[in-house]
Amino acid sequence: MRKIYLIISTIFIAACSAPKNNSEMVMSMDGEPDGPHTSVEWQVWAYSTAAPEFIAEGAAVYDAPGGNLLREGTNGWTCVPANPRGMSDPENGWIDPHEAMPACGDAEFFKWVIAYFEGTIPGDVMEKDGYAWMLHGDMGEDNTKPMVLNKEDAAEGHWIESGPHLMRMPKDPSSLDGMTTDFNSGEPYVMFAGTPYAHVMYPVGDYYKYQDMVKE
Repeated sequence: MRKIYLIISTIFIAACSAPKNNSEMVMSMDGEPDGPHTSVEWQVWAYSTAAPEFIAEGAAVYDAPGGNLLREGTNGWTCVPANPRGMSDPENGWIDPHEAMPACGDAEFFKWVIAYFEGTIPGDVMEKDGYAWMLHGDMGEDNTKPMVLNKEDAAEGHWIESGPHLMRMPKDPSSLDGMTTDFNSGEPYVMFAGTPYAHVMYPVGDYYKYQDMVKE
């Protein structure tokens, strides 16, 4: 799994660094296309709508983990399904965009991704902070420890299945020192605090769609 994501992330950095003409497949971001979830049309809609429309309409789109280019980009952003668990029904594709966990990120974000899966230091290769949108949310992980993808393996009280959000991956994780790690606060919070992979989660509307906000 790690090797697959490293290959894909390398491809995405190249795509983000060298935008191409987007002469094909201009789609409305207003509604879900009819047809199978394995179709190019559905995948482009599902993955690109992880970002606001003003980014989505010009982003390159890939069908990772296969790495096939579905739509060329013009703005330096790349959208990709990011759920490392894979599809629950591969024959019919992702159940919905939430299961796919698509992320639309800039080139610095994908440098961070490569380092994350390699177990190296993202800040050593990043030139500046990276950003990624995940407006379809994710399927959950431990907020304190990287690579924990099952709720039963998470530290008690630290599992968060996020709704729509923006992420900022800092070149210097120490710049986040002092920020809250409380994902129930409703404010921006730090995930993986105290590690080289610390980053900021910015909740947006319906962030608690999949997991109730717990207030003490």
